[in-house]
Amino acid sequence: MKPRILLTAPIPEPGMKLLYDAGEVTLLPEVPDTAELKALCASGDFDVLLSRLGDTVDADLLAAAKVRGVSNYAVGFNNIDVEAATKHGILVGNTPGVLTDATADVAMLLILGTARRVVEADTLVRSGQFAGWNPELLMGADVSGQVLGLAGFGRIGRATARRALAFGMDVVFSPRPPQERFVSADELGEFAGKVRQLPWDEVVAQADFLSIHVPLNDQTRHLVDAAVLNAMKPSAFLVNTSRGPVVDEAALVTALREGVIAGAGLDVYENEPELASGLTELPNTVLLPHIGSATVPVRGKMAVLAARNAIAIGKGEMPEFAVNPEAFRGAE
Repeated sequence: MKPRILLTAPIPEPGMKLLYDAGEVTLLPEVPDTAELKALCASGDFDVLLSRLGDTVDADLLAAAKVRGVSNYAVGFNNIDVEAATKHGILVGNTPGVLTDATADVAMLLILGTARRVVEADTLVRSGQFAGWNPELLMGADVSGQVLGLAGFGRIGRATARRALAFGMDVVFSPRPPQERFVSADELGEFAGKVRQLPWDEVVAQADFLSIHVPLNDQTRHLVDAAVLNAMKPSAFLVNTSRGPVVDEAALVTALREGVIAGAGLDVYENEPELASGLTELPNTVLLPHIGSATVPVRGKMAVLAARNAIAIGKGEMPEFAVNPEAFRGAE
């Protein structure tokens, strides 16, 4: 029997071809709400759900589900209650590794874009208000020689550090804020002697640019709150390419409006696709529509991994990338 695969929305090629070649695919005409998705997963008509970040796969859905697993088209999986999935023997797969460089590129883009006021500059030209070179026109901040503070030092944090070092930045990091963990020289590898580990509060205080690279969990939700923003330099910039709820967006709007920090570059938002009131009105922001992994090769690789995970789970096999391998029960 071919695995029966439920998709809430299409994924890029060659992912769709892999799915159609290997299984019986049901592609929904419209993205379902949580109640509709629960009913579909509980119907017994599907072996695996291929979900996206916008799909809420909560404990209630998982308790009713009759699927073997969920293949998430993302490296993150905060949209899935993994603990509940494990409790019910439901595997969860994700797509790690392939989007590291693309997301780090966007982090660096936001660092440069906020520092050099790129949105304001582009708007000035497009509006026809550019009247020629002026020695005081849209003066921004330096990047070279400035301190980049990293919240998190995993794959993407390290890739961002690599880029920042090439720009002559001084890189400091806290590996797992708000908790502290010492990273040895052996673990640092190529970064030994090039970056410095500091306690989270010192990273916040020293950073000219604070870039967020932590997963979303109970410990990191609102990691950057009003207290952290007030502890930053007034000349500092916040950059977030991780998950929106890591930053208290309402507090950020207040901090930007009142000059507590100089600016912010965001690719993710607390309640996507909605933005906190007032955020779009602030000139000292660069706001991107969650495009950290949005290159043709990367999205294609993500689709391949998600498809392979879905096919394996549907066949009762261990997927290539399992978030909770302890839930594996094998073919039944």
